[in-house]
Amino acid sequence: MAAAPFLSKRLNRIVKRFQPFRRSGRLLDVGFGGGDLLDAAQRAGWRVSGVEVTSAAVENARRRGIDAFHGTLADAQYEAESFDVVIAAEILEHIIEAAELLGEIRRVLRPGGLMWATTPHGRGVSARMLGVSWSVIAPPEHVQLFSVLGIRELLERSGFTPLSVAAEGVNPEELIQRLRGRTMSAEQRIDAAYALNAFLEERPFRRAMKGAINRVLSAFRLGDSLKIWAARR
Repeated sequence: MAAAPFLSKRLNRIVKRFQPFRRSGRLLDVGFGGGDLLDAAQRAGWRVSGVEVTSAAVENARRRGIDAFHGTLADAQYEAESFDVVIAAEILEHIIEAAELLGEIRRVLRPGGLMWATTPHGRGVSARMLGVSWSVIAPPEHVQLFSVLGIRELLERSGFTPLSVAAEGVNPEELIQRLRGRTMSAEQRIDAAYALNAFLEERPFRRAMKGAINRVLSAFRLGDSLKIWAARR
């Protein structure tokens, strides 16, 4: 199933920022899920590969001509230094030994290559206001959350140079529901976030407003999501 037009445009903009790191043209997505980022990278001319533990997602990606491996990154045994870019979107919060995963990502990245990752922010506005009621806190699916300082330290210890760690985004619907004495499930949170992003991405003025809000959130380290750009040393 193709991504919604607003999402495709957003992913295209993300992938465009990978261009300065292109050498061999190879890109890997760890835990690619629906594969929308891989599709965007393919459209931009990257030679893409993906790793995913869900068999249905792997089969779906293969039907679209994507080189998809069923299993973990360690299981895939890619050659060392074989990718320009490795994506790890919404993965780190699921992994107890995150340093091990980062070590394997570093191994398959060429020196100077980019790791682009996202993960929930454990010190963002929702975490501060909602505490353990925040729908992101969902063990055993999510086993840990990171702060800006914490993820920077982990990256440094794992052989990466943090280029940018931004704390962006907030889901006002979940905060509003909490004020009303209600809670949201993870599925409801995702649906609300999707609807909000669709609205904000629809017109240039709204995108500009979203960008301004994200800059303020990141400046005060209050965004709910960490957007990580790190280079392999």
